[in-house]
Order: sequence, then structure tokens, then C-alpha cells
Amino acid sequence: MSTINLVLYGFALLVLLFAIGHVRAGRRHFRQRHHARGMHRLLWAVIFFLIAIGSAGLGTALIGYHRLIEETPVAKIDVRQLDAQHFALVLELPDGRSEQADLRGDEWQIDARVIKWQPRAVMLGAQPLYRLERISGRYRDIAQTTSTTPTAQALSADNIVDLWQLKKRFPQWLPWIDAEYGSAAYLPLLDGTSYQVSLSPLGGLIARPADAASAEKLHAAGW
Repeated sequence: MSTINLVLYGFALLVLLFAIGHVRAGRRHFRQRHHARGMHRLLWAVIFFLIAIGSAGLGTALIGYHRLIEETPVAKIDVRQLDAQHFALVLELPDGRSEQADLRGDEWQIDARVIKWQPRAVMLGAQPLYRLERISGRYRDIAQTTSTTPTAQALSADNIVDLWQLKKRFPQWLPWIDAEYGSAAYLPLLDGTSYQVSLSPLGGLIARPADAASAEKLHAAGW
């Protein structure tokens, strides 16, 4: 869970405590027959409850997203060939997770979601966010692509509440989001190669060989 999620959940908890305090104060005023003061306290309690729910909901919607400040490494990929056009991949992610993928094809492709903010939100400190979506195999030959079942591996779980989906369904609710889009990068599947995948500050995925040996293999393959 990222820092922004913790901040939003912490804020929600703090506001919830304020709401509970106002509920208790309102009950005390009602017992003392100060009904106007009691209603005033309960009104504030409802407002604080709504703010807490909104903050917690936004925190949940941002689960899986990471801040994008500068060119950020998002994955290291190691490739091992199992058979013709059949490869085993190991992905090392920045949060310490390791994912394995069994792909078929001539190339691998990794996809990410990127969210950028309106200038007024940026002025308040909001930074672009990203979330890796999947890695998949692809064929160079179009006929083979259309006649073969694609292989893919998810890199993030679906959230109950997702900021991307909320923006798509209720754009008027999230006016501070400037753009939300997908980005992808691909390179060939070659036995024994390693790749480093980064995301630029503008939101584009960049894939490079991770070492000199991998770079030589790409060059020999015509890349």
C-alpha cells in the first residue's frame, strides 16, 4: 500500500473520530433537552461521516497505483525459452513482488494505466499515478495472431473501487483528473535476455535491455 493510500485512510480515520465525537455530544445535548444544539451536532456528525467515507473510498480506488515523479523503474523481466515460441518470464516489481508468466509468441508486451491531474491539483502536490496491468505474448505474423489463442498474465488485482473506472463512469465527479490512458511497450522474446521497463514522467512505458549481453542478443536479432 502506497503513502497516498495511508494518508487518505489516516485522514478518514481522523474525520471519523470527529464524527463520533459529535454524535456523543449530540446525544448529551438531547438528554439535557437542548434539542437545537443536539441537531447541530448531529448535522456536523453526518458531514464528517460523509467526508470519512469519501476519503476512504478514494484511498481504496487508488490501491495498486504508484506515484510517478521521474523516470521510474517498474519491472525487471528475465526470459527463458521453453520451446519454439514458448517462454517462461520472471518479473521483479519495485514493491518486492515476483511474478511468473508463461507466454507464447515472438515478443512480450507490458501494459500500464496512467492517471494525470489538472494543473490546480498539481499545484496542491498531486503527482501522476500508474498501475501495471498485464504482460502478454504477441506474434509478429498477423495471421498467426488471429489464429492463435493469446497468452497473458495479470500484474494487478481488480479493485472493488477503481479510480480509472470511476472516472469513466462518472467524469463529472472527478473534474481534477486531466487524463487517464493506457501505455504499452514491447520487445522480442529471446532466450536468456533481461529487460528493464521504466515509465517516463509523461506516462510512456520504456523498455530496454538490462545488460550488455541482452543488448547484443537484441542487436543480433535485428533490433
